Amino acid sequence: MGSLLEVDDVTVVFGGHRALDGATLRAEAGAITGLIGPNGAGKSTLFDVICGLRNPAGGRVAIGGRDVTRFGPARRARHGLARTFQRLELFGGLSVRDNLLVAAELGPQRRRAEQVVAEIIDRLGLQHVADTSADELPTGTGRLVEVGRVVAARPSVVLLDEPAAGQDNTETERFGELLRALADEGTAVLLVEHDMGLVMNVCDEVYVLDLGRMIASGPPSVIRSNEAVLAAYLGDL
Repeated sequence: MGSLLEVDDVTVVFGGHRALDGATLRAEAGAITGLIGPNGAGKSTLFDVICGLRNPAGGRVAIGGRDVTRFGPARRARHGLARTFQRLELFGGLSVRDNLLVAAELGPQRRRAEQVVAEIIDRLGLQHVADTSADELPTGTGRLVEVGRVVAARPSVVLLDEPAAGQDNTETERFGELLRALADEGTAVLLVEHDMGLVMNVCDEVYVLDLGRMIASGPPSVIRSNEAVLAAYLGDL
Protein backbone atom coordinates (compact mmCIF):
# COMPACT_ATOMS: atom_id res chain seq x y z
CA MET A 1 0.00 0.00 0.00
CA GLY A 2 2.98 2.33 0.45
CA SER A 3 4.74 4.05 3.31
CA LEU A 4 2.56 6.23 5.52
CA LEU A 5 5.49 7.03 7.79
CA GLU A 6 9.00 7.76 6.49
CA VAL A 7 11.99 8.46 8.74
CA ASP A 8 15.17 9.36 6.89
CA ASP A 9 18.66 9.69 8.36
CA VAL A 10 17.49 11.13 11.69
CA THR A 11 20.23 12.27 14.10
CA VAL A 12 19.77 13.47 17.69
CA VAL A 13 22.69 14.76 19.75
CA PHE A 14 22.69 15.18 23.56
CA GLY A 15 25.83 17.13 24.40
CA GLY A 16 28.50 15.18 22.58
CA HIS A 17 26.51 11.93 22.55
CA ARG A 18 24.62 10.81 19.43
CA ALA A 19 21.41 9.31 20.82
CA LEU A 20 20.33 8.66 17.22
CA ASP A 21 22.81 8.37 14.39
CA GLY A 22 21.28 8.32 10.92
CA ALA A 23 18.18 6.31 11.88
CA THR A 24 15.97 5.39 8.94
CA LEU A 25 12.75 3.34 8.81
CA ARG A 26 9.46 2.93 6.96
CA ALA A 27 6.01 2.03 8.32
CA GLU A 28 3.68 0.78 5.63
CA ALA A 29 -0.07 1.22 5.39
CA GLY A 30 -1.78 -2.03 6.38
CA ALA A 31 1.27 -3.40 8.19
CA ILE A 32 2.64 -3.73 11.73
CA THR A 33 6.24 -2.60 11.99
CA GLY A 34 8.28 -3.50 15.07
CA LEU A 35 11.10 -1.42 16.55
CA ILE A 36 13.22 -3.36 19.04
CA GLY A 37 16.56 -3.00 20.79
CA PRO A 38 18.23 -2.89 24.22
CA ASN A 39 17.30 -0.33 26.86
CA GLY A 40 18.97 2.96 25.97
CA ALA A 41 19.13 2.12 22.26
CA GLY A 42 17.18 5.29 21.35
CA LYS A 43 13.72 3.87 20.66
CA SER A 44 11.75 6.38 22.75
CA THR A 45 13.95 9.21 21.46
CA LEU A 46 13.03 8.22 17.92
CA PHE A 47 9.34 8.18 18.87
CA ASP A 48 9.75 11.69 20.31
CA VAL A 49 11.22 12.87 17.01
CA ILE A 50 8.45 11.23 14.97
CA CYS A 51 5.65 12.82 17.02
CA GLY A 52 7.31 16.24 17.22
CA LEU A 53 8.34 16.34 20.88
CA ARG A 54 12.02 16.58 19.96
CA ASN A 55 13.69 18.33 17.03
CA PRO A 56 16.41 16.31 15.30
CA ALA A 57 19.85 17.71 14.54
CA GLY A 58 19.45 16.26 11.07
CA GLY A 59 17.14 14.12 9.00
CA ARG A 60 13.52 14.09 7.88
CA VAL A 61 10.13 12.78 8.98
CA ALA A 62 7.19 12.46 6.57
CA ILE A 63 3.57 11.39 7.15
CA GLY A 64 1.54 10.39 4.13
CA GLY A 65 4.26 11.75 1.87
CA ARG A 66 4.30 15.20 3.50
CA ASP A 67 7.43 16.47 5.24
CA VAL A 68 6.42 17.21 8.86
CA THR A 69 9.91 17.55 10.32
CA ARG A 70 9.25 21.10 11.51
CA PHE A 71 5.64 20.55 12.55
CA GLY A 72 4.66 20.49 16.23
CA PRO A 73 2.81 17.56 17.86
CA ALA A 74 -0.69 19.03 17.39
CA ARG A 75 -0.17 19.65 13.69
CA ARG A 76 1.20 16.12 13.21
CA ALA A 77 -1.85 14.75 15.00
CA ARG A 78 -4.05 16.59 12.51
CA HIS A 79 -2.13 14.79 9.76
CA GLY A 80 -3.16 11.43 11.23
CA LEU A 81 -0.47 10.59 13.81
CA ALA A 82 -1.30 9.16 17.26
CA ARG A 83 0.94 7.80 20.02
CA THR A 84 0.88 6.02 23.36
CA PHE A 85 3.63 6.38 25.98
CA GLN A 86 5.52 3.97 28.24
CA ARG A 87 3.78 5.56 31.21
CA LEU A 88 0.07 4.84 31.23
CA GLU A 89 -1.85 8.02 30.33
CA LEU A 90 -5.61 7.88 30.99
CA PHE A 91 -8.16 10.36 32.33
CA GLY A 92 -8.29 8.80 35.78
CA GLY A 93 -11.49 10.50 36.89
CA LEU A 94 -13.46 9.33 33.85
CA SER A 95 -14.97 5.94 33.16
CA VAL A 96 -13.54 3.62 30.52
CA ARG A 97 -16.46 4.52 28.25
CA ASP A 98 -15.87 8.26 28.66
CA ASN A 99 -12.11 7.89 28.08
CA LEU A 100 -12.92 6.33 24.71
CA LEU A 101 -15.66 8.84 23.98
CA VAL A 102 -13.28 11.80 24.38
CA ALA A 103 -11.11 10.40 21.58
CA ALA A 104 -14.03 9.34 19.37
CA GLU A 105 -15.52 12.83 19.51
CA LEU A 106 -12.26 14.25 18.18
CA GLY A 107 -12.00 11.73 15.34
CA PRO A 108 -13.45 11.73 11.83
CA GLN A 109 -16.50 9.68 12.93
CA ARG A 110 -17.52 12.02 15.76
CA ARG A 111 -21.16 12.05 14.61
CA ARG A 112 -21.39 8.36 15.53
CA ALA A 113 -18.97 8.54 18.46
CA GLU A 114 -21.10 6.49 20.86
CA GLN A 115 -21.43 3.68 18.32
CA VAL A 116 -17.67 3.73 17.69
CA VAL A 117 -17.05 3.45 21.45
CA ALA A 118 -19.50 0.55 21.79
CA GLU A 119 -17.70 -1.30 18.98
CA ILE A 120 -14.30 -0.78 20.61
CA ILE A 121 -15.54 -1.91 24.02
CA ASP A 122 -16.90 -5.07 22.43
CA ARG A 123 -13.75 -5.68 20.39
CA LEU A 124 -11.49 -5.35 23.44
CA GLY A 125 -13.74 -7.31 25.78
CA LEU A 126 -14.14 -4.34 28.13
CA GLN A 127 -17.87 -4.65 28.76
CA HIS A 128 -17.34 -5.58 32.43
CA VAL A 129 -15.32 -2.40 33.13
CA ALA A 130 -16.99 0.02 30.71
CA ASP A 131 -18.44 2.14 33.52
CA THR A 132 -15.49 1.72 35.89
CA SER A 133 -13.29 4.74 36.66
CA ALA A 134 -10.00 4.47 34.78
CA ASP A 135 -7.97 5.03 37.96
CA GLU A 136 -9.41 1.78 39.38
CA LEU A 137 -8.18 -0.41 36.52
CA PRO A 138 -5.26 -2.85 36.72
CA THR A 139 -2.35 -1.83 34.50
CA GLY A 140 -2.94 -4.41 31.80
CA THR A 141 -6.57 -3.42 31.35
CA GLY A 142 -5.61 0.25 31.40
CA ARG A 143 -3.22 -0.38 28.52
CA LEU A 144 -6.03 -1.88 26.48
CA VAL A 145 -8.15 1.20 27.17
CA GLU A 146 -5.28 3.47 26.15
CA VAL A 147 -4.89 1.70 22.82
CA GLY A 148 -8.65 1.65 22.39
CA ARG A 149 -8.62 5.42 22.78
CA VAL A 150 -6.07 5.68 19.99
CA VAL A 151 -8.22 3.47 17.78
CA ALA A 152 -11.28 5.65 18.51
CA ALA A 153 -9.51 8.67 17.01
CA ARG A 154 -9.01 6.79 13.72
CA PRO A 155 -5.40 7.88 12.98
CA SER A 156 -3.56 6.77 9.86
CA VAL A 157 -0.25 6.20 11.73
CA VAL A 158 -0.08 4.78 15.28
CA LEU A 159 3.04 4.71 17.49
CA LEU A 160 2.79 2.30 20.43
CA ASP A 161 5.49 2.50 23.12
CA GLU A 162 5.60 -0.78 25.12
CA PRO A 163 1.80 -1.19 25.12
CA ALA A 164 1.84 -4.81 26.36
CA ALA A 165 3.62 -3.98 29.65
CA GLY A 166 1.53 -5.25 32.56
CA GLN A 167 -0.78 -7.37 30.42
CA ASP A 168 -1.49 -11.01 31.18
CA ASN A 169 -1.45 -13.67 28.44
CA THR A 170 -5.14 -13.25 27.63
CA GLU A 171 -4.85 -9.47 27.37
CA THR A 172 -1.73 -9.76 25.19
CA GLU A 173 -3.47 -12.18 22.85
CA ARG A 174 -6.49 -9.87 22.54
CA PHE A 175 -4.15 -6.94 22.03
CA GLY A 176 -2.34 -8.72 19.19
CA GLU A 177 -5.68 -9.35 17.50
CA LEU A 178 -6.52 -5.66 17.85
CA LEU A 179 -3.24 -4.63 16.21
CA ARG A 180 -3.85 -6.99 13.32
CA ALA A 181 -7.38 -5.67 12.82
CA LEU A 182 -6.10 -2.10 12.99
CA ALA A 183 -3.49 -2.79 10.32
CA ASP A 184 -6.02 -4.62 8.15
CA GLU A 185 -8.06 -1.39 8.08
CA GLY A 186 -5.09 0.34 6.40
CA THR A 187 -3.40 1.89 9.42
CA ALA A 188 0.40 1.95 9.69
CA VAL A 189 1.32 0.60 13.13
CA LEU A 190 4.80 1.17 14.62
CA LEU A 191 5.34 -0.93 17.75
CA VAL A 192 8.10 -0.66 20.37
CA GLU A 193 7.87 -3.71 22.59
CA HIS A 194 10.06 -5.99 24.73
CA ASP A 195 7.64 -8.93 24.51
CA MET A 196 9.41 -10.76 21.70
CA GLY A 197 6.65 -13.34 21.42
CA LEU A 198 4.20 -10.57 20.54
CA VAL A 199 6.65 -8.82 18.20
CA MET A 200 7.53 -11.96 16.27
CA ASN A 201 3.92 -13.11 16.04
CA VAL A 202 2.26 -9.89 14.84
CA CYS A 203 4.90 -7.80 13.04
CA ASP A 204 5.33 -7.84 9.27
CA GLU A 205 8.67 -6.02 9.43
CA VAL A 206 11.09 -5.45 12.32
CA TYR A 207 13.78 -2.79 12.72
CA VAL A 208 16.54 -3.20 15.30
CA LEU A 209 18.11 -0.17 16.96
CA ASP A 210 21.33 -0.37 18.98
CA LEU A 211 23.32 2.59 20.34
CA GLY A 212 21.34 4.96 18.15
CA ARG A 213 21.92 3.10 14.88
CA MET A 214 19.71 0.76 12.89
CA ILE A 215 21.66 -2.48 12.73
CA ALA A 216 19.10 -4.64 10.93
CA SER A 217 15.65 -4.73 9.36
CA GLY A 218 13.51 -7.40 7.79
CA PRO A 219 10.71 -9.87 8.47
CA PRO A 220 10.73 -11.64 11.87
CA SER A 221 12.09 -14.85 10.36
CA VAL A 222 15.20 -12.98 9.21
CA ILE A 223 15.65 -10.93 12.39
CA ARG A 224 15.56 -14.06 14.59
CA SER A 225 18.70 -15.40 12.93
CA ASN A 226 20.63 -12.15 12.34
CA GLU A 227 23.99 -12.48 14.11
CA ALA A 228 24.31 -8.76 14.88
CA VAL A 229 20.84 -8.74 16.45
CA LEU A 230 21.54 -11.87 18.46
CA ALA A 231 24.73 -10.33 19.80
CA ALA A 232 23.18 -6.94 20.61
CA TYR A 233 19.79 -7.97 21.94
CA LEU A 234 18.01 -11.25 21.28
CA GLY A 235 20.83 -13.40 22.56
CA ASP A 236 20.38 -11.88 26.03
CA LEU A 237 16.68 -12.76 26.31
